Amino acid sequence: MKAGLLFAGQGAQYEGMGKSLCDAHPAARAIFDRAGDAIKHWCFEGTKEELRRTHITQPAVFTVAVAAHAALTEALARENLLAQGTARGGLAVAGLAGFSLGEYAALTAAGCIADFESALALVEKRGAYMAEAGRDESGAQKGAMLAVFGERRAVLGAVEAAREGDILEAVNFNAPAQTVAAGGVAAIDRLRKRIKETDGLKAVPLNVSAAFHSPMMAPAAERLAEAVRGMDFRAPRVRVYANPTGRDLMEGKPPALTDADWIRERLVLQLKSPVYWQETIENMAADGVELFIELGPGQTLTGLVKKINPELRALRVEDAESLEAALSAIKEGIA
Repeated sequence: MKAGLLFAGQGAQYEGMGKSLCDAHPAARAIFDRAGDAIKHWCFEGTKEELRRTHITQPAVFTVAVAAHAALTEALARENLLAQGTARGGLAVAGLAGFSLGEYAALTAAGCIADFESALALVEKRGAYMAEAGRDESGAQKGAMLAVFGERRAVLGAVEAAREGDILEAVNFNAPAQTVAAGGVAAIDRLRKRIKETDGLKAVPLNVSAAFHSPMMAPAAERLAEAVRGMDFRAPRVRVYANPTGRDLMEGKPPALTDADWIRERLVLQLKSPVYWQETIENMAADGVELFIELGPGQTLTGLVKKINPELRALRVEDAESLEAALSAIKEGIA
């Protein structure tokens, strides 16, 4: 059975996340130990207010996602559930994808980044850069995000009509009837009012601190480009599907460009580009993925998989209980 691993990003953080995995699984515990006491505190004891801060959210959610992957991998090996070579009947990981921040966990799992510590340090910088880009000189929030439910073409039309020369873009294409827009506070307010007047559309404000994946993240992208310049990156061991295209991360790489330089460019582009999540899941399924497993806090991605295609199978691993449930389902599926 071919599986696709999906790594959670922002929007699913909560107090105590990852603790039961840390307590029950040595591989997860090792990741939290390497992450350090501050991140353990944020994950296990952090308040909702703390966990909403971008510079805290990103390393915390990243650590939980990587720990969940470590625990799942350890458990699959222990239960002899992994496919070996051409042997049939086991689970083979055929693709990885991460939503926004989750792409960094996917790259870590795929061996693109040398080690967990290097990836965590980069994630911490990314979170800080994005937090700073989201505030003006007085510290006021510059941007906002709005989840819009309805047919994609109608959403794009509403965004275009509400822009009025300001920054306002559709930035997360989550599912056939779920698109997220990001932009300046005033532009998002205009969009929200327009949607109230548009049949077939409804909107829900997102509890975020900036207009992520929009042109407002350009200053953060410039700083990220400096941060990755001296880092070593390698081609993934397993196919990684990239947010800005929904396709293979390495697709389109010019022969003259090194793998490391290409991945550096992709990371900088990702920060200020839309996330094509619907296309990602559709492409993974077209490439033969039969089972999707969400790793990290929450079950947002599992829900999106079912909205994209109700026929697709999806499991999640965010704590010890859900890991055991996933193992049982995998055993049944490959029996």
